[in-house]
Amino acid sequence: MEILNYVSVLTIPLLVTVIVMDGILKKRPVYSIFLKGAAKGLKTTAQLLPAWIGLLTAAGVLRGSGLLDKIVDLLGALLKNSGFPTEILPVLVVRLFSASAATGLTLDLFQKYGPDSDIGLLASIFMSCTETVFYTMSVYFAAVSIKKGRYTRNGALLATMAGILASFVIVTYL
Repeated sequence: MEILNYVSVLTIPLLVTVIVMDGILKKRPVYSIFLKGAAKGLKTTAQLLPAWIGLLTAAGVLRGSGLLDKIVDLLGALLKNSGFPTEILPVLVVRLFSASAATGLTLDLFQKYGPDSDIGLLASIFMSCTETVFYTMSVYFAAVSIKKGRYTRNGALLATMAGILASFVIVTYL
């Protein structure tokens, strides 16, 4: 285990050193290339900032307005007799918009039920096999100026549903 810690500490400095040395050996202006890349990164960040702020605001409104509770109540009523634990529903809904908020809700589940409980395991597997669909679409589509995603949203939501179902099957039957 100690060797993994040692390797993980050295990986990034070693990678940077190899890249810089490669540039020097090929007689490239390493520092000016770095500055151009940093400028492009800042420009991309500035372009993505409105979408990011909008999504954070939407996630905050969803939780603060009580709409999340209403959605969870509605989904809970639909899943009442399915055997699916309704305690995880807030994580499922919030995960579509924000990974950090969903992680916070997952940690709340861990504190209440324990990470090795069925609910804790379900939340863990679900968090690792799904994506923040709306966040990813808005940020990446904004980055490359895509206006229409055609089937992206539906495909991503279908994949999320498959992840939810797979998580439930794994925890329940395996």
